[in-house]
Amino acid sequence: MKVREFMTAHVVSANPTDTVEDVARMMSEIDSGAIPVMEDGLVAGIITDRDIVIRVIAERKDAFTPVSDVMTQGVESCLEDDDIAEAAKRMAELQMRRLVVFNSKGQFSGIISLGDIAIEHQGNLATEALEEISQDE
Repeated sequence: MKVREFMTAHVVSANPTDTVEDVARMMSEIDSGAIPVMEDGLVAGIITDRDIVIRVIAERKDAFTPVSDVMTQGVESCLEDDDIAEAAKRMAELQMRRLVVFNSKGQFSGIISLGDIAIEHQGNLATEALEEISQDE
């Protein structure tokens, strides 16, 4: 089975100049803990609820801080055509709960998360990946 069969394809994105407050509101509206940050049609980074807690709240930054100041850069990714087991293995190796997905032309096409894998009855893959993600290094 391929990543494209499990990924979330219609993803809301943010701009680097959007504020943390804007993104937090988006997360609430779409019930997501991660939003890709797009600049000139390319993925510049990703902002997660964890980024907001660690890089904004814990550091006492303002809610009007631009997303570009607190987003995670250098996102990890996979391709739509990758095997879902390989994507889960990659998440485990990287200790990450989600990957940005690109099509064969290198264009952003969605996000795959452990939740996506688990929901689609691939519980063993998600469980194995989560166990490795949760291990101490």
